[in-house]
Amino acid sequence: MTIYDLKPAFQNLLRPLCRKLATAGYTANQVTSAAMLLSIIVGLLFALNPTASWAALLIPVWLFLRMALNAIDGMLAREHNMQSDLGGILNELGDVVSDTALYLPFAVVPGIPAMLVVAVVLLSILTEMAGVVAVQIGASRRYDGPMGKSDRAFVFGLLALLLGIGLNPGWWSTAGLVAVAALAALTTFNRAAKALQERAAT
Repeated sequence: MTIYDLKPAFQNLLRPLCRKLATAGYTANQVTSAAMLLSIIVGLLFALNPTASWAALLIPVWLFLRMALNAIDGMLAREHNMQSDLGGILNELGDVVSDTALYLPFAVVPGIPAMLVVAVVLLSILTEMAGVVAVQIGASRRYDGPMGKSDRAFVFGLLALLLGIGLNPGWWSTAGLVAVAALAALTTFNRAAKALQERAAT
């Protein structure tokens, strides 16, 4: 089980707000684009202030809000007849751009191995590619774990929170990022394998 499995319950909490946004004329693509733009801004603020507590604490707050926006744009598309080809592209690319913008700045935090952060970001991109490529071979979009988008957000949000409250990076942060990298690689393999199994069963 991954954090992604909790998504239906989270969506139920957000559904009233989603209906209000739809009634007000906001579109799924607008929400997706806003989430991506704000992720870039938050990531830039953190990159420019890597030792500031307020900048680190901004990351978990925004990751939670971004998770809500991601759920809302999906509900707007599915439940309010806003699905489009452009929306599908924005949704996939927006997630990758946002993740990269928010996680790559950890590479400039003193005490955190920069190359390890870069490796995690690259593996995260491969993970999402594996999920999308499944569609290309005739399978469904794969969201298998154990280190999907929501799980990565939880780990980086926790890392930023600990940095923000004054905990210095050390063996614990390095070990955590190594674990994320390993689990991301496993996730990429799992998604590819599940896609092939699904395709073989049809």
